[in-house]
Amino acid sequence: MSFIDLNSDLGESFGAWHMGDDATMLGIVTSANVACGFHAGDPAGILRTLKAAAEHGVSVGAHVSYPDLVGFGRRAMDIASDELTADVIYQIGALKGLAHTTGTRVRYVKPHGALYNTIAHDRRQAEAVIEAIRDVDASLVLMTLAGTPLVGWAREAGLNVAAEAFADRAYQRDGSLVSRREAGAVLHDGDQVAERMLRLVREGVIETIDGHDIALQADSICVHGDSPGAVTLAEAVRRRLTDSGVELKAFAGARS
Repeated sequence: MSFIDLNSDLGESFGAWHMGDDATMLGIVTSANVACGFHAGDPAGILRTLKAAAEHGVSVGAHVSYPDLVGFGRRAMDIASDELTADVIYQIGALKGLAHTTGTRVRYVKPHGALYNTIAHDRRQAEAVIEAIRDVDASLVLMTLAGTPLVGWAREAGLNVAAEAFADRAYQRDGSLVSRREAGAVLHDGDQVAERMLRLVREGVIETIDGHDIALQADSICVHGDSPGAVTLAEAVRRRLTDSGVELKAFAGARS
């Protein structure tokens, strides 16, 4: 691959509670997964992030979640299909409305946290999310974890899919992410992370937590905006890729 997208989770501050450095990250990434208020983010903060994304020419995606502000969207929920579909429609619609006022638009959907992990393998909940996207705007791209069954389910339903890899997360041999409850799940060494991502782009492989290489094809790389040292990490990944001749560009173009 000669190009890749770099994304981050943004718009997650809530009232007096500050999360991440959106302004700086938007000068580094090519796509912004913007919170929709269910796991994080308030309307005024989300709007500020959208305005900044528009100014930087960064592609915007709806970072939809379970209704879980207290748990930051990281608690699994057994939600009825119709309720989950409605929740996702509501979140995409809200972000679309805010984005319209800033001169940009929502181009993709990336589920957050527990919802992201659940629908990667749970077909019932996956189909509820797919239905929501199709009902709102079937042109929206679904971003999901590379190598999971959801990739196939979404494509069978007619959606475009962007497969995602995580720069700052450790992997199991089956391609799943190591649970955040386990030691070593989150990576913090910028040089190590940057080299891992260069190998991913050039060779289509990533090293697992136990030292094995697995095949992984991705359209986008995520650096979490809420991780300690997130900006430094994102800068290291961007610099390593661009210095090696890899072009960074949004998979869903912000200016198209």
